[in-house]
This record gives sequence, C-alpha cells and structure tokens, in this order.
Amino acid sequence: MRRLAGLVGLLTAEAISLFGSRMTAVALPWLVLVTTGSATKTGLVALTEMLPYVIASAAGGPLIDRLGARRISVVVDVLSAALVAAVPLLHHLGRLDFGLLLGLVGVIGLVRGFGDSAKRVLLPAAIAESGVEMTRAVSLYDGIARAATLVGAPLAGVLAATFGAVDVLLIDAASFAVAAFIIGGLVRNRPTDEPSGSAEPAEPYFTALRTGLGFVRREPLTLGIVLMLFATNLFDQAYTTVFVPVWSRDVFGSPAGIGLLAGVFALGAVAGNAAYTLVAPRWPRLGPFAVGFLIGGAPRFLVMALDSPVWTVVAMAATAGVAISVVNPILSAVSYEVIPERLQARVFGLVTAAAWAGIPAGSLLGGLLVDLVSLRAGLLITGLIYLAVTLVPFFGKRWRRMDAGRGSPGAAEPAVEREVVAV
Repeated sequence: MRRLAGLVGLLTAEAISLFGSRMTAVALPWLVLVTTGSATKTGLVALTEMLPYVIASAAGGPLIDRLGARRISVVVDVLSAALVAAVPLLHHLGRLDFGLLLGLVGVIGLVRGFGDSAKRVLLPAAIAESGVEMTRAVSLYDGIARAATLVGAPLAGVLAATFGAVDVLLIDAASFAVAAFIIGGLVRNRPTDEPSGSAEPAEPYFTALRTGLGFVRREPLTLGIVLMLFATNLFDQAYTTVFVPVWSRDVFGSPAGIGLLAGVFALGAVAGNAAYTLVAPRWPRLGPFAVGFLIGGAPRFLVMALDSPVWTVVAMAATAGVAISVVNPILSAVSYEVIPERLQARVFGLVTAAAWAGIPAGSLLGGLLVDLVSLRAGLLITGLIYLAVTLVPFFGKRWRRMDAGRGSPGAAEPAVEREVVAV
C-alpha cells in the first residue's frame, strides 16, 4: 500500500484541483461575456491566461530540475489559491475593472504553467514506484481529469446561474490549497530531485533548455505530436472559450448550455476512459488514437455549425467524449516511454508549450470570427481545418512508432544521441 501512496496522492490532488479549475473554465468566460457583451474580450481573457502559461511551460523545465518538482508544485498551488481568491474579493469591493482582471488572469496563467509542468514530471516516478502498468496508470490519470469536468462543469453552470459567476472562483481557490497540502504530505520527490551529495555544478539554464529542444527536433514522433496538437488545441480553445459560450447565450440565454455540453462530453469521456483502462495494455495504440481524434474533434464543430437541434449537439458532444477518451492516455504513455527521465522536466515543458502555443491565439481567433463574421462561419472554417489535421496520423511512418516501444518510463535514452530523420 505504501508503494501506491505517491500515485494515489498525486491523483487525488489533481482530481481536487482540476474540479475547481473546470468550474472556473465555465464561470470566467461567462462572467466576461455577460458583463462586456463582447466575444472578443471573452477570447482576450483566455489569451491573457494561456500565453503566460505557455511561456512558463517552455521556460520552467530547467528550473524544475534545479529546485525540485514537488517543491515547485506546492509553492505554486499556494500562490494560485491566493490569486484566484483575489478575483471575487476585488469584485465585491468594487475594484475589479477589466484591465485588473486581465492582469490577475495573466499572473494566474504564469504560475499555473510552472505548477502543471511540475505535476507532469512527478507522475512517471509515482507510477514507477506503484508498479502499475504505464498505459493503465496514465489512463486513470486522464480519467480523473474527465471526471472532474463531468462534475465541475455542470455544477459551475448551475451555481453561476444561481449565485453569480464570480463566486464560483472561490471553489477553485480552495481546491488549489487542498492540492498543495496533499502533494506536500504524500508525494515523494523524484530520485533526480534528491540531494546527491555531489559537488557537480548544475547544468547552465540555457544549455539545459537547448538540450531539451534538440531532443524534440530530432525525435520524429514527438515532433509530429507537437505539430498536430498545436493545431487541434488552437481550434478546441476557440470552441470551448468562445463558440460554446456564444451558442449557450443564443440558445439558452444562460450559462446552462456551457455546463451541459461540458458535462455530457465528460460523461462520454469517463465512460470511454473506464473501458479503455481495462483493455489498454492489450490494445494497439495508433488505430484507437487516429480514429478517436477523427471522431472526437471536427464533428462537434460541424454539427453546431449546421444549426442542429440541441439534442443533436448534445449527443455529438457525448460521442466525441467517448472517442477522444483514448487520446490523452496514449499520448502520455508514449511520451513517458520515449523521453529519457533525465530530460523529462525540460522536454515536457517544451512539448507542452509548443502543443499549447495555439491556445492563446485560439481564444482570440474564436472571438474575432464571431464578431467579424458569425458563429456559424467560425464553426465551419475551424471545423473543416480540424478535420484535415486529424487525418494526418493515418499517413506517415512516424506514427507507427506509437506501437514500437512499450516499456518503462524513459526507456528511450539513446534517442537523444542519434540523428533521426523525420518522415
């Protein structure tokens, strides 16, 4: 049981923290949309949070290696609790104008970028200590994130409609504080974070960053994943932070539609994740990944663009949740196996930053498309490009490597030393 303590603690902390964050993901866009009436400003708030998040993810790897992943995770969660709580506090004091909100959201995004990177680095060591098979463990991890959305998003819609969106953020603040306490008490440092007693100087910051960047450039599967996720995350962000809130306003006249779609998507994802967790060690990876992304991506956009009945949009969201549930566990397992342990902090940070670099632009893109053209046109344009992107894994040799190297975390150490030609 002691072997499982670190993994259980990390999963529990993530479940609580993500529950709060999913509530904020519903409440904050709705707050901005109803107080400003502007889809562009709604997208701008999301951009202001995600741009610093991406920068912190890219730059944080060497700092995590130097200071320790657990320490950074705990400190950042405490800071996040204080910063998120400041939003409703300043609102009730009458001091929260749009400019100050942007500033607070930007700082929250910055510290979250460091904290989320640190938690991702803690996961493979906790899995290795627990003895749980890698794909099954990361499937559980992803399932917890889906369950947090299943509960948090619909509840946020109800609470925002009943009590006001701004007070929902207090739940997120409390969740960060609880997560810091759990990780500090139950999760161990990585072996590479423990003092070695050696007088060997730390690797210079920019040298460490260049080493991680070199690995990403020379590893064809990792590079392909990054490029694909850059595009899909860009469009998903436009859908989540702008298209769905505007659709909910037009159809329901309240945030209930945001919570409804997020909830049924998460319900499908939780069901699919539970099934995949049982079969993950025996199933191939490439086929479920490619088909799951194809079904779980563009159809959500296209069904909404065609002015479909609400039940059709909801059914498509649930179907997409089931289909997409296999994608994150496969990506995580492949990453933990391909990236050497000594490079994981810096490479995970760079990969996350590159894959998520489209997210800040996605929020603004969605707002501009709605304000300058229309919701329907924005959905059609982004949905068709999304469809083209998700066809890519069906072609090219690099994607076949998903099934080539199942093993322990960091098993691909030699890959950083050899020159790999991207296919």
